[in-house]
Amino acid sequence: MLDDLRPYPDYKDSGVPWLMRVPAHWNVQRLKREAEINPSKSEVSQALAEDMPVTFLPMERVQVNGLIDTRDTRPARSVWNGFTYFRRGDVLIAKITPCFENGKGACLESLPTECGFGWTEFIVLRTRGRALPQFLYRITTLPEFRTLGADAMTGAAGQQRVPQSFVENFPAPFPPIEEQSAIVRFLDHSDRLIRRFIAGKRRLIALLNEQKQAIIQRAVTRGLDTNVRLKPSGIEWIGDTPEHWEVKRLKWVTRLQRGYDLPQDNRKPGMIPVVSSGGIIDTHSEARATGPGVVIGRYGSTDAVFFLESDFWPHNTALFVTDFQDNEPRWCFYLLRAISKSDYAAKSAVPGVDRKDLYEIYVPRAPRKEQVDLIRRLEERLVAVDSSIEHNRREIDLVREYRTRLISDVVTGKLDVRGVALPELEESEEPLPAVDEIADAISEEEQELEAVEETADAGD
Repeated sequence: MLDDLRPYPDYKDSGVPWLMRVPAHWNVQRLKREAEINPSKSEVSQALAEDMPVTFLPMERVQVNGLIDTRDTRPARSVWNGFTYFRRGDVLIAKITPCFENGKGACLESLPTECGFGWTEFIVLRTRGRALPQFLYRITTLPEFRTLGADAMTGAAGQQRVPQSFVENFPAPFPPIEEQSAIVRFLDHSDRLIRRFIAGKRRLIALLNEQKQAIIQRAVTRGLDTNVRLKPSGIEWIGDTPEHWEVKRLKWVTRLQRGYDLPQDNRKPGMIPVVSSGGIIDTHSEARATGPGVVIGRYGSTDAVFFLESDFWPHNTALFVTDFQDNEPRWCFYLLRAISKSDYAAKSAVPGVDRKDLYEIYVPRAPRKEQVDLIRRLEERLVAVDSSIEHNRREIDLVREYRTRLISDVVTGKLDVRGVALPELEESEEPLPAVDEIADAISEEEQELEAVEETADAGD
């Protein structure tokens, strides 16, 4: 399919520095010439009954790459005031940082209700009839639209927004509408293939992580010597363990402490890593813990465990080991990774673990000298698995980069997709994953981290 793509036969100067040349028969227009920006809800004030259900889209229900979760409907009267109005077929753009830069937006062609409302941090575009809504949406995904929009942002740090005037005056290429249809069809087909590829890679990474977890759990509960004599531990998650190993409560193997708030008034960036539930999130000029160290996620991703060679600052969303009690630090690291801490997490909107609950877990303990050799052999076995995980993650990154470049080249006329034959997807192929399974990973992680830290801050 891609081998058939060629440049157009004739080009002209667009007069726009970032756009450069466009196909000779294309027009370049400001978006406000082809789209109405933020249409008024007064157009439906008479027709929309107060109890009529409408789709509601908060920011977290709109993902990158055009994915939306439309399960939430509300009576029109409950969202009429204080929210952004839109209609089926409109285009949404998130205007606040970092959602704008991350590409949050969508074409609402499949909106289940005729009208909908969303957060005030959206800008709405509605075609004037000379452009397809799907093509308008593709324009808003161009890297140049995101970069130039970010440069035009106004407002205080952390609350910056793209002004409506930037969207209105953004110069964009517009081919004839039948050509827009060919472009949209080609890019939709490409997206479908790329999403299948990414979903498959994510499933493979999940399986590799399960394999890695199984190797670690086997190593810290039974060791790696298949000839060693075993004894029943009496603990379900441990099973049989080597005869000469001990089984103790965790509080006799490690000591844990909650992390610290970062000072706000005299905060000074530095090279000391700040570690939270999501890993290293910042740096600071001071350390609160001496390396090597182990940090456990206290909120959200409670199975997250991190090992640090250097001194660090444990964030308040984490627990950290203060005393390894004559055990190898890396042994404790792998031991804490083997425990399913989610089984001990509090049942709340954002699950969390308490060190007092963790202390009551029974764990196996190998002799100190044996720990050193076992860790060496374990890490040798994990090299191949880690390498495969990293390879698949890199492939996902590369295909995302390819998708961005492909969209840009096709939407701006660098490549001609007219007449390109698009093969039908085979019926044996499984359907596309659900929205929450194919949403962009970077965006999901950022949202989870924001929720975790907001909850932690609220509880302090």
